[in-house]
Amino acid sequence: MNIVDDLYAKFMLSGNNYMNMVKPCWKPSADGDVRKTGDQTGRTDGLLWYKDLGSHVSGEFSMAVIQANNLLEDQSQVESGPLSSMSSGPYGTFIGVYDGHGGPETSRFVNENLFPNLKKFASEDQEMSASVIKRAFLATEDEFLSVVRDQFRICPQIASVGTCCLVGVISNGLVYVANAGDSRVVLGRAERGVRGVSSIQLSTEHNASFASVRDELRSLHPDDPKIVVLKHNVWRVKGLIQVSRSIGDAYLKKAEFNREPLLAKYRVAPFSKQILIPEPSIFIHKLNPKDQFLIFASDGLWEHLTNEEAVDIVHSYPRNGIARRLVKAALQIAAKKREMRYSDLKKIDRGVRRHFHDDISVVVMFLDPPLTNRRGLTLSIKGGQGLPRTNKSS
Repeated sequence: MNIVDDLYAKFMLSGNNYMNMVKPCWKPSADGDVRKTGDQTGRTDGLLWYKDLGSHVSGEFSMAVIQANNLLEDQSQVESGPLSSMSSGPYGTFIGVYDGHGGPETSRFVNENLFPNLKKFASEDQEMSASVIKRAFLATEDEFLSVVRDQFRICPQIASVGTCCLVGVISNGLVYVANAGDSRVVLGRAERGVRGVSSIQLSTEHNASFASVRDELRSLHPDDPKIVVLKHNVWRVKGLIQVSRSIGDAYLKKAEFNREPLLAKYRVAPFSKQILIPEPSIFIHKLNPKDQFLIFASDGLWEHLTNEEAVDIVHSYPRNGIARRLVKAALQIAAKKREMRYSDLKKIDRGVRRHFHDDISVVVMFLDPPLTNRRGLTLSIKGGQGLPRTNKSS
């Protein structure tokens, strides 16, 4: 077992994290009538994982994941049914896309712990709200930083691992979108007089490539002239990372992790105020009968497809396998950019593949009004299950 896998085993088997890993995704409701229904798994084809079509309480969905990194850093999930532990609590669908960086540990952790935290706070408040979602983000952040604190001396690089975090919650006629990082969700809406479907981006991105993000960082850190640095023609926070919000990245959150034995390349000048923040930007959208579908994806998709191109693909082709079709469209463009054939790109193994494209996770949620808040259907599915989780043997 290599150090990454050993570390993952240690923190996932420690304390409450072990309980979160092994406990069922859905606790029985008070009258015990909640049961999982439908196919809870996907299929794999080489480095591709996919769930071509399934049902959630507000319609149908399609998922796909393509691995490029040696260890898959993207994680994703769909949880549909009760959104709290109480039978009278909120009901709906939770979507999570977690684009990890520096390693898979944080995205895996969030994939196991964010939704249980959301259910806990929704149970306390007996409703779904922006406050519930924000508290779930912050609680998950605190739990992961506790893991970092426990493991820092054994494996200091855990302090340099983090994840972007995009969450959607469809409940009671509303879509809550919470984002920390640069993943994206786009709404496809049928407009009168417009042929096809228009695209509406619902998420705010936190990437230093945006002038507004650089301005925000400079206003938060007025005494630090190097809070954002243009390095190799790419804007980076402290010259190290492109995103300004994330879960994890403890080395830029707390000074106690920005010291030896952390590698020197990650260490920055002493700081008292956290450089990256975990708070998500939250937007609440009231569903309209014209709203057709939502596309949640990590930035690996949006590097190659515009919002409009993605929406047009979903609108123009059958639902079955549509997430897989979006991934293929992105990979075809990635291959074209490198002047190679798509068929040759598919032959490149993980690790080396990262030089051609990033890990990509896509979740397409169709919004079907007749099924809104349909009780009785429950679903819990995690993207990428079955793809390689360990380093390749040397």
